[in-house]
Amino acid sequence: MLKPSAGVSLEGLPHIFFAAFCTVVFAVLEWWFPTVLMLVLTALALNFFRDPERIQPEDAEAVVSPADGKIVKIGRETDPVSGEARQVICVFMNIFDVHVNRMPVSGTIQALHYHPGKFFNASLDKASKDNERNVVEIVGKGNQRFTVVQIAGLVARRIVCWAEKGDKLKRAERFGLIKFGSRVDLYLPDGYDCTVYVGDQVFAGQTVVAVKR
Repeated sequence: MLKPSAGVSLEGLPHIFFAAFCTVVFAVLEWWFPTVLMLVLTALALNFFRDPERIQPEDAEAVVSPADGKIVKIGRETDPVSGEARQVICVFMNIFDVHVNRMPVSGTIQALHYHPGKFFNASLDKASKDNERNVVEIVGKGNQRFTVVQIAGLVARRIVCWAEKGDKLKRAERFGLIKFGSRVDLYLPDGYDCTVYVGDQVFAGQTVVAVKR
């Protein structure tokens, strides 16, 4: 499995370096408006691709959020893997949130399913079925099945997944990211209760979103 950096995601380095290089070139040419513009874009790129460390909860059985952002939906929906109705927690990431995705539980990557699609606003319900998305099957402790769906948004055009089939990852370990605004859906197995509500702000690898009954 490829390892991203801890401070800034490696996926963001080309964008950051390009914006910084343009800033320097325009400054040397004394083109001040483009210089200021590229300086702002450099700052935005650094902010977008930041990848801070997170403090995990003490409860080893708790499920943590796979993404930073706001809870936009909690309910029962059809799991894209099992086809069964399961509890789902949907996290919407705007362009100012950290976009690195983390494991909600410790487990093995059972399978990965990439689906090309459209680019509706990721906060809409139809985004989970119509948008470009990557489905990650996770087998956790006791053979419990979790499904994480990375969904591209209105601006996002690239889903990145560093994990590969068969990888054994720990809870809160980084497994991917989505560029420039997106959403992540987490489908839970039976026996878990949500600890968050619609509108809550959550942080990947740190915020507890569900606990065992």
